[in-house]
Amino acid sequence: MTKKTTSFSIKNWSQDDQPREKLRDKGKSVLSDAELLAILIGSGNKDESAVSLSKRILSSANYNLNTLGKLNLKQLMAFKGIGEAKAISIIAALELARRRRGTVAIEKKKINSSASVFELMQPIVGELPHEEFWIIYLNNSNKIIQKQQLSKGGITGTLVDVRLVLKTALEVGAVALLLVHNHPSGSLKPSEADKKLTQKLKNAAQSLDIKVLDHLIITEKAYFSFADETLL
Repeated sequence: MTKKTTSFSIKNWSQDDQPREKLRDKGKSVLSDAELLAILIGSGNKDESAVSLSKRILSSANYNLNTLGKLNLKQLMAFKGIGEAKAISIIAALELARRRRGTVAIEKKKINSSASVFELMQPIVGELPHEEFWIIYLNNSNKIIQKQQLSKGGITGTLVDVRLVLKTALEVGAVALLLVHNHPSGSLKPSEADKKLTQKLKNAAQSLDIKVLDHLIITEKAYFSFADETLL
């Protein structure tokens, strides 16, 4: 006699337990993170449902979506029931969420504090494994005209082309600049190179009546502001 294998596909669950139908009938806000993740993966494995598998995946990330977003393809595929296609779906969905946060920050447009700079740039550089240096160009109302990555992989005076920064500032009509870079190490302490580079850009910009309003060092969860700490 052949033993019947129980299917854990979402379509075979009772209607009350189906997250797709729950989202359709009750709205997205009532679903747990595990239920939303279960919709993405569609099914679990022969031993557990998609929601149960999703809970296990979330547990491995301490139920933190930012931590989950850092898992790579190989790490996700280590879970039984998560093949390449499902792993790619999870990574793509979390990347969209990260970009959405950045878009919302950009829509605010006006920069009125160091916290607003952090909100804008943390989704872009806060979780990177390498350093990046960015310039934000502002008009006379402190509204963003443009933001631009200037260097990637490290921070030294030789990697930041001051002439390019000022050339772009003149081209877009900027009257103020914000400097931003990340510290993958998690340290918020500015290095001597950070301080020298800040002063170098500030002095060069002043000659064109362009102000450097702040320089932020950003980590995953926090930031250091040169302006707030009166280092400008």
